[in-house]
Amino acid sequence: MGRVTGRDAVAPGGMFRFVGRGRELDLLLSAVRRPPAVVMIEGEAGIGKSRLLAEATAVLTREKRPVLTGFCHPLREPYPYGPVVDALGKAGPWLPATGVPPAAGALAPFLPDLADRLPPPPPEAPRTERLRTIQAVRSFLTVLGPAVLVVEDLHWVDEATRELLLLLARDLPGQLSLVLTYRAEGVTAHTPVLGSAYRHPPGTSGAVIPLSPLTGNDVLELATDSLGTHATPALAAALYARSEGLPLVAEEDLLTLAEHSRTHGYDGIAATLRDADVPRGLREAITERLAALSPAGAAVAEAAAVLAVPAPQHLLAEIAGLDREQAMRGLIEALDVSVLRETDGGQYVFRHALAQQVAYRHVPGPRRALLHERVIEELGRQTPPPLVQIAHHTLALGDRRAWLRRAGEAADQAIAVGDTGTAETLINQILDEPDLDADRRSRAALSLAGIANRGVDPVAHAGRLRRILADPQLPKAVRGEIRLGLGLLMFNELADGAGAGEIEKAVEELEENPERAARAMTVLALNERQPPDAAWAWLERAEHAVKDSPIEAVKAMIYANRLTLLVYSADPSVWPLMDTLPRQADDPELRLQIARALLNVADGATEIGHDRRAVGLLEEGRNLLREMDYPLAECYTDLAVLRCDGLAGRWNGLEERFADLVTAYPAMNAPRIEQALFLGQLLAARGQRARALECFGTAAEEGERYVVTIALRAAAGLTAVHLAQDAPGRAWAIAREAMPLLRRSGSWAKATGIIPSAVEAALACGEREAAEEIVEDAGHGIEGRDAPAAAAELDLARGLLLRGADPVRAAEHFADAEAAWREIGRPYETARAAEHRAQAFAETDPASAAGPLEEAATVYTALGATAALARVLHLSQRLGIAKPKTVGRRGYGGQLSPRERQVAELLARSATNQEIADALFLSPRTVEQHVANVLRKLGTTRKNVASRLAQEKNEAAL
Repeated sequence: MGRVTGRDAVAPGGMFRFVGRGRELDLLLSAVRRPPAVVMIEGEAGIGKSRLLAEATAVLTREKRPVLTGFCHPLREPYPYGPVVDALGKAGPWLPATGVPPAAGALAPFLPDLADRLPPPPPEAPRTERLRTIQAVRSFLTVLGPAVLVVEDLHWVDEATRELLLLLARDLPGQLSLVLTYRAEGVTAHTPVLGSAYRHPPGTSGAVIPLSPLTGNDVLELATDSLGTHATPALAAALYARSEGLPLVAEEDLLTLAEHSRTHGYDGIAATLRDADVPRGLREAITERLAALSPAGAAVAEAAAVLAVPAPQHLLAEIAGLDREQAMRGLIEALDVSVLRETDGGQYVFRHALAQQVAYRHVPGPRRALLHERVIEELGRQTPPPLVQIAHHTLALGDRRAWLRRAGEAADQAIAVGDTGTAETLINQILDEPDLDADRRSRAALSLAGIANRGVDPVAHAGRLRRILADPQLPKAVRGEIRLGLGLLMFNELADGAGAGEIEKAVEELEENPERAARAMTVLALNERQPPDAAWAWLERAEHAVKDSPIEAVKAMIYANRLTLLVYSADPSVWPLMDTLPRQADDPELRLQIARALLNVADGATEIGHDRRAVGLLEEGRNLLREMDYPLAECYTDLAVLRCDGLAGRWNGLEERFADLVTAYPAMNAPRIEQALFLGQLLAARGQRARALECFGTAAEEGERYVVTIALRAAAGLTAVHLAQDAPGRAWAIAREAMPLLRRSGSWAKATGIIPSAVEAALACGEREAAEEIVEDAGHGIEGRDAPAAAAELDLARGLLLRGADPVRAAEHFADAEAAWREIGRPYETARAAEHRAQAFAETDPASAAGPLEEAATVYTALGATAALARVLHLSQRLGIAKPKTVGRRGYGGQLSPRERQVAELLARSATNQEIADALFLSPRTVEQHVANVLRKLGTTRKNVASRLAQEKNEAAL
């Protein structure tokens, strides 16, 4: 709905006035002006989605805000992330000359016109090409600054592009707004516009903008702007009745009236429109204009209708059977009467999809068949041939056998170029064919199974694989491969315990392929949600299955998993085996398995408390990976290093490093989970308990889908925070719910924090027997195990049990825990044990509490653990062992006092007054006074305290 020039007639191909969408335009602009934002514009075909975007784009362009637009198409040749790549290709005017992140270099092959302005592309790494592309897109968009990425017609999106947009929407660059348009009728309940995995992320603004039909007054305004005084209320009523408020239909009628007025004038125009001997609606408006075309114009329109995609003039001429001069005249005529339009790329297409569909049906059947044959012939001459389009036209001819062959070729081509979305669509169409022969079904099913676990909507993929498995004609080996894919999908992505059952069935169906069967067995061996004996049984079966296999890499994979199970079981025999593990191999697959072993054992070493060993193994694994260019494993290595730094008390800058890792790997869940666990601990130590609960809650929700230890660590964090909030009932409810998972998995040797937290919560609720049972079970669980961290936690739990009845023995256990944590190298845990030791002395020997309290205070001060430090100082004061306050203490003038600086640091972290009061053991009124003093002395607002403190720090450094 653009604006036409002139009042007496609608200019052919002109734009109409923008009416009836003021509120929607304001909503759209408001959202994209507050990035990051995700905006979805929903509406039926012809409702005005593109026009709304055109108006918004004009406004944003005047504001110097880049708007990059890409389109999804129903007939798109294989090209990975085509709609997004098309949009990014328009970013040249805003791409800075310097400062483009190296990760963006991966886009150079996709953006040849911008390649000389991008960093060099990284070395090829087929395993991680998808991840690199996603990272590159995000880096590219980040460097553009405030920008809007628009993808239109998402109802035609391929799965690969949908996945890219989903991952981008989950973690948008801070200054980017993402706008998506789609037809509601084109998106099923089973396939939401961004897939079932999308949840609106916190901190991201946005809106869903449904477009409704225009009102009668809107249509009158549209007609008046187009026809001036000739737009009577009667005419507007007739337009509204025919269009039912659909802007596209009203505009088409106005174009028809403009053509009519050139020869017949405006007299009786309302009656002509209302009583004309033509059916109502868009089809009739388009058909009337088509019927008025000359033979050459009609031939061009028919060729464009059958092609269904933008095409150059020479191709339209060949399909239409016209010479160059005839094709030019026909094309000009079709453009003049607004049947076709010219694209930015100099190609020609119908003004909208509905018009193309009407024109296609207007072509007589025999003529359509002839045109389809010509299209197939002409497209077949292109290099490379557009196989998706050729398959479409083959199917339109009714030759299903030829279509199956063509569609299979197109799917293979799509997979070869990395466009799994287009491949999946084609394979699904093949599998939907009735009476498909078993061989073709097997090949299609295996192809789909091979790409299913790369998708972002695992529910839909799992459903498709289940339907394939229901086919009784599938060969056993094929069934096993597909079932393994389904099991891995359920197990890894859907957190569905039944996935293990599917993998077990796959083991039996893959018996003739021992290497693949062993692969399934090793997955089952590492399932933490089963007793340890079951895990070892699966591993031994896998080893037996490949004992005679010539494939050394498979044996190395199983051996790496054996080492993994040993370290997770805290079996001391793992260390001499690691000492003899080869560190090099000529075979790249063998090197990969060596790196896996190093990294897996490092992870296990961290879990059981061999932190120094873990750091050394991580360094070895990282060095090996550098030679292999394997970014996914590099991500896990970097993540493990961050966790080790957090445990070692190297908290300074760790928040930013976690954030950088999450940004670098947006497609991966593990960095987000570990980030949430670390932030939960950090925020709890600083007294920001509400936000700590959010972080631990996020980790608990995500961790439930992955590994047992994540779920237990999150439960321990939630329990500890609820205890700090004096909510023992909630704390014990969480801990009690976690205990069956711990007992079922037998993960006693892994230090998750749940044992001491659960014991403390149980005791706080008067559940002493439950606490004693937990301690007893934990003792049995680590007996004979090399698990120093779990042993330290057990000492802490035993001290908690004894603290009331026998504080001296309790203090001994706390001292043992303190010494163990110090040896392991975890200062925060060391300080917590020292604090517990001081509490044990509190009732019987307060003077002995001074030493451990001083030790804890020193650590908490170094870590910036504000609330923990305040807790220690509060206990010191209560016991009368703190340094007494002097009556004539020094004045601080315009400088912050130590207490005010504590308040300022909490304000800088967005703490509320109540959180500050809880953290520092102050009354709300006292906090208000401190906050007022801080803001006055710093000369700033609450929101800017962080930047003011940073400025002070920089000035002090100078």
